[in-house]
Amino acid sequence: MSLWALIGNASWIVLLVLLLLVAASVVSWMMIIQRGALLRNAQQAMIAFEDRFWSGMDLILLYKEVQQNEHPDSGLEHIFKAGFTEFTRLRNQGTAAPDAVMEGTQRAMRVAISREQERLEANLPFLASVGSTCPYLGLFGTVVGIMNSFRGLAVVQQPTLASVAPGIAEALLTTAVGLVAAIPAVVAYNRYASRVEALLSNYETFADEFSSILHRKVYSRT
Repeated sequence: MSLWALIGNASWIVLLVLLLLVAASVVSWMMIIQRGALLRNAQQAMIAFEDRFWSGMDLILLYKEVQQNEHPDSGLEHIFKAGFTEFTRLRNQGTAAPDAVMEGTQRAMRVAISREQERLEANLPFLASVGSTCPYLGLFGTVVGIMNSFRGLAVVQQPTLASVAPGIAEALLTTAVGLVAAIPAVVAYNRYASRVEALLSNYETFADEFSSILHRKVYSRT
């Protein structure tokens, strides 16, 4: 009745289900750790850039600093760089109207926000899939294991609890492994989805505030 004995005596279908569940659990834990580190770095980089942006530093100097040393996980830097690059390009043309300058700048920042959303939400659908499918996959293995146990009982003249227990334990093992794989994935998905939503909300707020600053700049020269 040891764990390894149950696995060793399991049918090939149950072993396949266990293998799939263990693989899904390992991959999901790798993604949980990677996503957690990325979101933590993005949060810290956002706070650091906001402090620099609202410190009163000249936007041109800040833009040059971002170009020279851009943080790979700082979504605000990417949005700021995209917006200010488009703003400078359109304003230097001299032929674009202020409304066209602001429209192009806001469009560039929306594109940057969309790219940040894709980057932050990467691998989250996999965690959702693991959380939703692993319990059913484990249940499938349980059903197969119980069917095999009853088939084995059919050839026993005097069934006893000792003859039934190993098969039932083997069957329930896949359900347990399925829950072990699914619960961390569901918890991580819910937590990371809320953190991504909060970050995107901050990005959109920054884009609106930055647009207001550029709006005053472009219309002060008209």
